[in-house]
Amino acid sequence: MAEKSSVFDMIGPVMIGPSSSHTAGVVRIARAAIRILGAAPEEAIVTFYNSFARTYEGHGSDRAIVAGLLDFKTDDKRIKEAFDYAKERGLKYTFRSVGNASTMHPNTIRLNLKAGAREVEVVGQSRGGGVINISEVDGFSANFSATLHTLIIDAADVKGSIAFIASVLAHDDCNIATMSVSRKGKNERARQFIEMDSGIKPITLEYLRQLDWVKHVVYIPNIDL
Repeated sequence: MAEKSSVFDMIGPVMIGPSSSHTAGVVRIARAAIRILGAAPEEAIVTFYNSFARTYEGHGSDRAIVAGLLDFKTDDKRIKEAFDYAKERGLKYTFRSVGNASTMHPNTIRLNLKAGAREVEVVGQSRGGGVINISEVDGFSANFSATLHTLIIDAADVKGSIAFIASVLAHDDCNIATMSVSRKGKNERARQFIEMDSGIKPITLEYLRQLDWVKHVVYIPNIDL
């Protein structure tokens, strides 16, 4: 008798299951989130919304999100044992579900992550076919895919800051694909989300971090690399 397939069967480099929204997309959301955190998470609260809230166990999204938090890629054969690996590494996680969030995308996940004194909240959407959108970071509107090289800059809301950052990247031969800026209020801290076609040099990153009006810089290369 043929062996029964699991939701984590592999064909070549691509994870397959009931839906790549519930597997590959979920892994990518978590891998983007841990890069925003800047460390391996020690604690995670995972909230599944809408469609995910109803199906995350049956479709394996629970294992997929834990696998991503462990930085497993979408084709990693360890995904189906992600809970065991999480226990070995001391990752504590809690699952929550909200079944009727009408303002949110059907396949939405909120991740609250901690590593030592570091904390981050990331909201991601799985759009189908493994495509994701990181819609929020710490309450700031974000909207990036994590498939391009992404720069996240926390800075004081000073005049000319956007143009200055764009100029610095241009001198590093980085072509900006998308840029969005989110702030909580006038003259309050602003957060820039910049997607680039190519990577940024370490010396340029260090220069940006040394600017007195820049508070924090996160650089995320293409998460599938």
